[in-house]
Amino acid sequence: SFTPDGNFIIGEAPELKNFFVGAGFNAYGIAAGGGAGMALAEWVAKGEPPFDLWPVDIRRFGRPHFDTDWVRTRTVEAYGKHYTMAWPFEEHSSGRPCRKSPLYDKLAAKGACFGEKLGWERPNWFATDGMEAKDIYSFGRQNWFDTVGEEHKACREAAVLFDQTSFAKFTLKGPDAEAALSWIAANDVAKPVGSIIYTQMLNDRGGIECDLTAVRVAKDEYYIVTGTGYATHDFDWISRNIPEGMNAQLVDVTSSNAVLSLMGPKARDILQSITRDDISNEAFPFGTARIIGIAGCPVRAMRVTYVGELGWELHLPVEYATTVYDALMQAGEPHGLRDAGYRAIESLRLEKGYRAWASDIGADHTPAEAGLGWAVKLKKNIDFKGRKAAEAQRDQGVKKILACFTTDPDVVLSGRETIYRNGERVGWLTSGGFGYTVGKSIGYGYVRANEVIDRDHVLSGEYELEVATDRVPCKVQLGPLYDPKMERVKC
Repeated sequence: SFTPDGNFIIGEAPELKNFFVGAGFNAYGIAAGGGAGMALAEWVAKGEPPFDLWPVDIRRFGRPHFDTDWVRTRTVEAYGKHYTMAWPFEEHSSGRPCRKSPLYDKLAAKGACFGEKLGWERPNWFATDGMEAKDIYSFGRQNWFDTVGEEHKACREAAVLFDQTSFAKFTLKGPDAEAALSWIAANDVAKPVGSIIYTQMLNDRGGIECDLTAVRVAKDEYYIVTGTGYATHDFDWISRNIPEGMNAQLVDVTSSNAVLSLMGPKARDILQSITRDDISNEAFPFGTARIIGIAGCPVRAMRVTYVGELGWELHLPVEYATTVYDALMQAGEPHGLRDAGYRAIESLRLEKGYRAWASDIGADHTPAEAGLGWAVKLKKNIDFKGRKAAEAQRDQGVKKILACFTTDPDVVLSGRETIYRNGERVGWLTSGGFGYTVGKSIGYGYVRANEVIDRDHVLSGEYELEVATDRVPCKVQLGPLYDPKMERVKC
């Protein structure tokens, strides 16, 4: 057998408790069979995977994978590419388009080059000046590099609009919603209505199983937003960990709401011009959400960011998407508003030091190791899943710490490059890219040791990265490269 992405499949089926799957052991899956069997056996025995198995986890699949014809189409492509060159940023072409935002045709007409995740078509970048909206693969700077730089600059200096309709969105509702989420979430979710809570959800080892945002929309209801590719995984994790006997229901509402993210220093000027609601910093501070009116649409405006600028995620019923998009673009024209895509989001978040689940953080990484301990409610007398492991790390220390590395701009970082400290291998990059504002290549990775280490240990070393067999010097730091005091976000 073969699978749509070429990896084998193991894990507990999200649709049926205690039904475990081990399949797709073709090619290297056969070689990995012994380890996969061990991992699956431990999963069966203990109820959780023994370590991070995301690349082969059955929950990496979603709605398109229920259709056998779609799976066969994608599987043929994956099989054909199994021994071909694997390019950075390479996209599949089969079974597309499948899931589309209401803005798909409009954005395609404006030059969007789409990528695909869990069946969703998502704008990666926008072609300009007669460019073809097509990726040209290379191990160097690819054809979209300069164009993405323009989108990045617009976000830092004016404003951009991202179509993030593909976000996975759930509601958790019921009399015990707060109690249930308090157990599952590492951060404190017992906040007033209108609060936005960034939180991880931990396994019993303290590893980060989910990384998401929860909005308290009522006393008995939360609106949860997580990454596109983690819809199945995160829904399964939350639903399975609602304590027995609690009255709280989790519902997937992804297809009900479109999401337009308006980001940049001009975002408030643009948004205020098309709504009667007061969106000043005093009336609408960072980390809050409320319903505002735009062009006849009730919009859940969430003042939050993943790019490090003033902005709002605008969640709205799908039937209003094109109307609200047109209103925003018309209002934003005098302010330099432009469309932007996911490649710009990546470069912006790297500069700001925001972590990405499945690369920088995951089931094998804890908040303390990832620099996210501030988002864990250890100072409060509230029990939660993973608390004992988090407390143990607080008391005993950690043996790896996530750090930021920067190199000269002509060095291309893609992730997985080996990290050397004082000439010795200590880890690898979990993600890599380019920061157009700081003018440097950026990578994140864990500095590892056999004993407990701290900030001084990380910062005292001399570092190199192995890039395409060459070792290049780099600088290390633990804080954000851009706006470390959050002055631009909270203005």
